[in-house]
Amino acid sequence: MQKAIRQLEALGLVETRPGIGTFARTARQPRPADYGWQAAALGAPKARLSALSSTQRAPQPDAIALHSGYPGRDLLPERLVRAALTRASRTGDALTRAPVAGLPELRAWFASRIAAGAPAGATPPSAHDVLVIAGSQSGLSSIFRAVVGPGRPLLIESPTYWGAVQAADQAGVTLVPVPSGAHGPDPHDVERAFAATGARAFYAQPTFANPTGAQWPAVTGRAVLDVVRAHGAFLVEDDWAHDLAIDADPRPLAAQDDDGHVIYLRSLTKSVSPALRVAAVIARGPARERILADRAAESMYVSGVLQAAALDVVTQPGWATHLRGLRHQLRLRRDLLLGSVREHAPDVHVAHVPAGGLNLWARLPDGTDVDRLVRACESRHLLVAPGAEWFPAEPSGPYLRLNFAAEDPARFAEAGELLGDALRTM
Repeated sequence: MQKAIRQLEALGLVETRPGIGTFARTARQPRPADYGWQAAALGAPKARLSALSSTQRAPQPDAIALHSGYPGRDLLPERLVRAALTRASRTGDALTRAPVAGLPELRAWFASRIAAGAPAGATPPSAHDVLVIAGSQSGLSSIFRAVVGPGRPLLIESPTYWGAVQAADQAGVTLVPVPSGAHGPDPHDVERAFAATGARAFYAQPTFANPTGAQWPAVTGRAVLDVVRAHGAFLVEDDWAHDLAIDADPRPLAAQDDDGHVIYLRSLTKSVSPALRVAAVIARGPARERILADRAAESMYVSGVLQAAALDVVTQPGWATHLRGLRHQLRLRRDLLLGSVREHAPDVHVAHVPAGGLNLWARLPDGTDVDRLVRACESRHLLVAPGAEWFPAEPSGPYLRLNFAAEDPARFAEAGELLGDALRTM
């Protein structure tokens, strides 16, 4: 009885008066909160995405989720991750502070991956040039603050990763879109943008770009790197999908860089586990020191346990086996979703079949109200991501981004049918 009364008291439903008794509280209508004063105190938002991205929505339990930015749990190396976390928790890393730049062994591993692709005669980055960070999103924020700076121009592919747009907005950087398609940007467009703006950095995803899945041809990569060098600028290379290859292998441009023009980002979050937010920035010279200072002020260091676990996973013999299986599964799921969309929603056009990554970039018929279509899909328990989020300026057309890696592929036929039905009602 006393336990029940204490529970009711904790909920505010009864009131106990010692020596008198226990009484039910009078129900009160809560006063509506007024937060209007915050509009003046906060001012205008810095970022164009004032709310969460559509990719961050939590799906209903029965929904078909094609909006996610991550692979499904069944595509992750769960056994390797669990074993690595157990081992890491038993080491000194569980009780000590990690170095600001990251564990030396993990930094050496990231550097060795670039060195493996370096051409003969090139000087690849060393472990000293590597900074371990808590996910590539935090790295983008630091790079834009430390290397570009508020009010200064940054060239950026269009379309591009929505998180880069948001990070640039938060840093106060002025974005200069450069059109980019199935084969990357035209180097002449990059040259003209540098010349017109005086920019000193270009953010790009040469390998399996998000959202298009495009991979730059080798000749484009060399030409863009030549333009960057000629302007004394930086190429911020976001290699987010390095481990998500399907029909082609990654070719990081950082491997061709001898003199610090490429600032390279690589994350393990998508391929190891979203719970292990471990990534790296590779930069040389004063740029490295500025980024390190920003990271130290922002988060001081990354958990040594997470770093040790990530290193454990990627150095296990089973890691290479996992990546081979992942490539097969991504190909299977990509082709299944693509086939379903083409069969059941023929007005949705996927011009480029991605050679890697997680997504299909789907063009809708001209004049489509994308937001209305997204709502129509959601009412049918199908979650898709509106393409406008991936443009740093006005969208060049109506698009959807469809993730083929997060959902059970057995539901892809139904997803195509629901998308087609929603589009026909527009």
